[in-house]
Amino acid sequence: MPRKATPPVPTNARRKFTEEFRRQAIQMILDGHTATSVAQRLGIDPTLLYKWKARQLEHAGPVASTLEDRVQQLEAELLRVTRERDVLKNALAIFGRNE
Repeated sequence: MPRKATPPVPTNARRKFTEEFRRQAIQMILDGHTATSVAQRLGIDPTLLYKWKARQLEHAGPVASTLEDRVQQLEAELLRVTRERDVLKNALAIFGRNE
């Protein structure tokens, strides 16, 4: 008995995501995962994640914007301190050889 062919999925068909799915995806980004890695895991486009995140920050108001700014400040400070640590490690290794 021949199998019935399934109708092709239109290429312009839009997928619909629940609000809970969107919140969880955004939370993964806020937890420190990159948008690209989250998008690959979920099978969606990274630009969607950025749009969802921006929309959520708009709805959350100024407190969320302040928190996002603070996170960016802390990430920049962490990067600076990490670089300083690496320089100090190298200096310690260089000066330690002379003893």
